Amino acid sequence: MKKLIFGIVCAALMFAFPALAQKKSLVVGMGSADAGKLDPHIASTTPDKGLLSWMFNGLVRVRPGRISPEFIEPDLAESWTSNPAGTEWTFKIRAGVQCHHGYGEFTADDAAYSIKRASNKATSSYSNDFNAVDKVEAIGKSTLKITLKNPVAGFLGYVANVNGGNMVCKKAAEEMGENFSKKPIGTGPFMFAEYQPQQFVKLVANKQYFRGAPLIDDITYRYIPADSSRDLAFQSGELDMIYGKQDQTWVDRTSKLPGVKVVAMEPGELSELYLNVTVKPLDDIRVRQAIAYAIDRKAIVAFKGAGTSREAVSVIPSGYLGTDQKAPLFPYDVAKAKALLAEAGYPNGVTIKTIHTTLTGMQTLIEAVQAQLKKAGINLDIELVEHATFHAQIRKDLSPLVHYQAGRFPVADVYLTQFFDSRSIVNTPTAVTNFSHCNVADEEIRGARVSTDPVKQLALWKTAQEKIAKAVCGVPVYEQLQLWAWKDSLDLGYEVQGSLNLSPPVTEKTRFTK
Repeated sequence: MKKLIFGIVCAALMFAFPALAQKKSLVVGMGSADAGKLDPHIASTTPDKGLLSWMFNGLVRVRPGRISPEFIEPDLAESWTSNPAGTEWTFKIRAGVQCHHGYGEFTADDAAYSIKRASNKATSSYSNDFNAVDKVEAIGKSTLKITLKNPVAGFLGYVANVNGGNMVCKKAAEEMGENFSKKPIGTGPFMFAEYQPQQFVKLVANKQYFRGAPLIDDITYRYIPADSSRDLAFQSGELDMIYGKQDQTWVDRTSKLPGVKVVAMEPGELSELYLNVTVKPLDDIRVRQAIAYAIDRKAIVAFKGAGTSREAVSVIPSGYLGTDQKAPLFPYDVAKAKALLAEAGYPNGVTIKTIHTTLTGMQTLIEAVQAQLKKAGINLDIELVEHATFHAQIRKDLSPLVHYQAGRFPVADVYLTQFFDSRSIVNTPTAVTNFSHCNVADEEIRGARVSTDPVKQLALWKTAQEKIAKAVCGVPVYEQLQLWAWKDSLDLGYEVQGSLNLSPPVTEKTRFTK
């Protein structure tokens, strides 16, 4: 009888204390004041891209936890073929995939709509990525055909689950119009549920997800711009995962916390100074050269931490297909910088303005650069603005010097096209992120893009990097790995080496182990 009573009491206690059950809610702390645009075809900031990656799929995807094109695998397309010339691509769309919140089955028509939407400057920040697209056709319910004007290097990367490659649901996008960025509808493992400005975005599990219902019920994505506040919330147990302060001291300190995993993920975002070659005093190459000579990359890496950063090797990031790992960058030489300024007519120094984000990792870098430039007589006048405002203003060509930190799909063409092709100059009809107004390597960039000879392609990319470096369109500084931490009770479901969306992959396999 006593055993029976004891068993009943134990059972009652289990039901009385549901908090003892396995944790099902994930709380993430992001180092940003607020969301930007929650539309995958418009979002360009780290905070937005990471969040959206948990809601959307591409036709293909890079395997979660990896970033290399060699790990491309099926996503909404279960298979694909191309003609020998690489100008016709046919994708078989996976049957039965459901759009969030009852918007119906995702079909080839939705895929065609998504590509067209991503190709349209009015609805996409990545329209230039699709300049080579000639025709997009939905052939029945399950077949998508994309015809290109010319072959495109790494084309599958453009239809992967990154940037313009994210697939949206046609009915939802058309019904909501501009409001789509306030209530995004995708097909991914998690669905949009709620947004409270400057506080959080909440996602809930997509129980109909085609890879299986997620093991986590919901995600609260909190906006906490102050590093100290974010760290305290993490240490107190309010947060399960945080975006770290992007420096070595944060890694060293956080790694010592019990029950915590700290990861420095690929890709390394290239931190680069883009110099507008059309405005004074930067229209004088001697001034641009002086800036390049005044930057001490080794000191920057020492400041940021060798375990979390590395020196830039070229005007595009290291490790990409086509990166010149030994590009002719300017060495550190303050005396040479001063001599060039004097020769350019500025013996007493020069002042250059920059509009800059308050995002802490980037802000500490520009302040370090400011101190280095000052030694050469270059006064960097920094105007600090909130991160979303920063992105808006630099795209209006309001900042003569732009410090931008970015990673892209790891093929040289993507980076060269977006940052150095003259068709991508900001504040023009075909704008992307060419802040420097660079045009010195158009022939090589465009030639490599359509070349079917891999040896010739690599040679053209190398020449393009040499020309850009020589013209000092950009001054590469260092590469920052993505610093995140999470409780070791959180199993992401994959070995995390990197993420092209700059946030750890949270998928249907992510779960708490206790």
